[in-house]
Amino acid sequence: MSTEGPIVVFDGVCVLCNGWVRFLLRHDRRRRFRFAAMQSETGRALLSAHGLDPDDPASFLLVDGDAASTDTQAIAGVLAALGLPWSIAAFALRLTPPRLRDAAYRHLARNRYRWFGRRDACVLPPPSERARFL
Repeated sequence: MSTEGPIVVFDGVCVLCNGWVRFLLRHDRRRRFRFAAMQSETGRALLSAHGLDPDDPASFLLVDGDAASTDTQAIAGVLAALGLPWSIAAFALRLTPPRLRDAAYRHLARNRYRWFGRRDACVLPPPSERARFL
């Protein structure tokens, strides 16, 4: 599968992150986004290519062609692409100063396993959505 187009690189063993992917699968009506777990070969390569440590993935990554964004900028980008009402949430997120919103995101990312849990292995996508996973 090609790695072109918007790709969400997520932590495949994080319960919260898998919830985010399930949310996107449900609300991405245009089926625009594809997904790569940080633990996969593709996910690790994308993290490395964009200056993130694949062995310490504490950031959310959105890759769209040559452009990439992380943390709350990436989240806002994804929400905006989903259309209404989610684009309103993206707008509200962007009104918050980046330094403040990214600090809150980093705190959440550092504590995600403790607060939400961690799986022993990446969760398999539903059969109807497998083609969207790299």
